[in-house]
Amino acid sequence: MGRIIFDTATTINGFLADEHHSLDWLFAVENGDDPAEGLYPADAAVLVEGSSTYEWVLRHEQLLERPERWRELYGETPTFVFTSRRLPVPAGADVRLVSGDVSSALPEIRAAAGDGDIWVVGGGDLAGQFLDAGALDRVELSVAPAALSAGAPLFPRRVGPDRLRLVSARAVGQFARLVYDVLPA
Repeated sequence: MGRIIFDTATTINGFLADEHHSLDWLFAVENGDDPAEGLYPADAAVLVEGSSTYEWVLRHEQLLERPERWRELYGETPTFVFTSRRLPVPAGADVRLVSGDVSSALPEIRAAAGDGDIWVVGGGDLAGQFLDAGALDRVELSVAPAALSAGAPLFPRRVGPDRLRLVSARAVGQFARLVYDVLPA
C-alpha cells in the first residue's frame, strides 16, 4: 500500500490560495509555474483535491474548453474531487466526484491507487481531514517567498509538534522544501 502525501506550495505565512481561491501568487514566483523535478510527487497513482482547487484548475487551464489539456497535464491518473455539488468534468478525464467524509471514500481511493502513492493536492482543510482520519503519512511543503494577507490556510486546525517529524529541509530555487513524516496520534 502506498503513502498518502499532502504536497503543496504555501506562502511564508501559511496560505495556499488567496481570498479569491486563486493561486496566481504562486505563478508570480520564479519557476512557480514550472516546478523543478522533485517538488511534487510526479509518480502518484491517484490525485485527491477539494472542489475549490479543482474549480481553479479548470478555470486557469481552460480545461472545459480544451479538454485535451487534461491528458497533457494529468495523463490517465484518476482524480478524486471532494465536493457537495455537481461539478463539470472535462471530456475524457478520469475525475471521480465524491462527497462525505474522507474515511468513507478512503477504500475507493486506495483501491484506485493500488500500491502507488496518493497525492492530496489541496486544499488544507481536506488534508486536515486525512490527518484527522489517521490516513496522512507525509506533508511535503514548497514554501514560497511570498505572503498573503488572507486566504486558504495551510492547515485550518491545530497540529502539534508531536504529530510531525522533520525528514528534510533544502533550498530548491526560490522555494524552501520541507518534508515531514506524520506520526500517529
